[in-house]
Amino acid sequence: MSEEHQIDEHLPEEPEEGSYALEKRAVTAILYAVDVGDAEQLKELMEPLHAADIADLLEQLNTYDRRRLVELYDREFDGEILSELDEGIREEIISVLKPHVLAEAVREMDSDDVVDLVEDLDEPQQEAILEALEDADRVAVEQALTYPEYSAGRLMQREVVTAPEHWTVGDAIDFLRNAEELPDQFYHVILVDPRMHPIGNVTLGKLMSSRRTVPLKDIVEDVFQVIPVTQYEGDVAYAFNQYHLISAPVVDEADRLVGVITIDDAMAVLDEEHEEDILRLAGVSDEASLSDTILEAAKGRALWLFVNLLTAILASLVIDIFAETINQMVALAVLMPIVASMGGNAGTQTMTVTVRALATRDLTAQNAMRVVGREVSVGALNGVLFGLIMALVAGFWFGAPMLAAVIGVAMLLTQVSAAIGGIVIPMALDRFGIDPALASGPFVTTVTDVVGFSAFLGLAASVMM
Repeated sequence: MSEEHQIDEHLPEEPEEGSYALEKRAVTAILYAVDVGDAEQLKELMEPLHAADIADLLEQLNTYDRRRLVELYDREFDGEILSELDEGIREEIISVLKPHVLAEAVREMDSDDVVDLVEDLDEPQQEAILEALEDADRVAVEQALTYPEYSAGRLMQREVVTAPEHWTVGDAIDFLRNAEELPDQFYHVILVDPRMHPIGNVTLGKLMSSRRTVPLKDIVEDVFQVIPVTQYEGDVAYAFNQYHLISAPVVDEADRLVGVITIDDAMAVLDEEHEEDILRLAGVSDEASLSDTILEAAKGRALWLFVNLLTAILASLVIDIFAETINQMVALAVLMPIVASMGGNAGTQTMTVTVRALATRDLTAQNAMRVVGREVSVGALNGVLFGLIMALVAGFWFGAPMLAAVIGVAMLLTQVSAAIGGIVIPMALDRFGIDPALASGPFVTTVTDVVGFSAFLGLAASVMM
């Protein structure tokens, strides 16, 4: 076989039932078919795989094997696979696909998937894809690209099933049966008035279970949310999650229907938001992925490592102020990491809970003081508990009662400051329009380190020297 297939090391020989992992034997067979150039065998092996599984396989392969697989798979490559791929890999795949294969794949995609595909590509690649579309589809995609990035207009699909408000169930069923073209998947028939203003949703279940003579207006859903085309996609995802929506119509500035957003797209946004928060809390670029080059990965992490370095220097300056105190009692140097570690962990815990609460909008101006009081109380309670534990440990370890008292009080103050910093800093950043997930970490760490060291070393200098 050709160069090492690193994917083999990461695939279990026998995936656990329900794990949905790719079987190692299947992947090995696929790679063998690629090595020997057997297109028919490759097609047969890939046929049972879902587009998402094929996308996972392509993402896990090295560049050389990925290119050869795509070239051999050729015209079997479809648009659904493209829509499932990671953005970085997707651009690479598009550059490998033959123009006619790419054109056919793009024509199979819904308008929202095409928009998602082209919005991050370079202009030449955008043009290549847009030229492959039929005129009506191209106009729809170009119109969607005029809307703000991360807006409902970019997220929606133009394929919508509508019905006049005066229709009956029978009228709608006859229309659906006789329609030459319908979306591959849809969940509602949207009722519209003569000006194309959406006025209600009728689920397919209600439609099929009602008598033909029943007016559609009598079986509309109770919950009906209309989404402005410029609405931020994070707010759209929140609405879907909050109100348990399956789909929702999108309207322009004149409240005319221009598209629809479905739950799969909204949940994809919600997943991306959560992924971004996790990465940002760790000080990693929100565009980071395993397909990044070494240079890209290092660059994405360097900024916040530099910020963290500056804050660490600040904490070190606090220690330097008490250098003489530390020199006189080496035990302080032994115990300092414990104070810093406990404060840092407590701050991270509170910060994570706070960032999550801000993202889900559970933490608001109305309940902020109550939540702050709760977190401070939690910090104080843990401070008393672990302060007592460390006082006992330090007392037995060094045989110095005053040192035990100092670290006990310092632990209490550090835990309380960690709680305050962990909740107040993210709230303040959010108030000023700065993403708390991105910027909170270094500042919370600095607060806990500075307060912890100042309290511990300051008390020691005052009481014991």
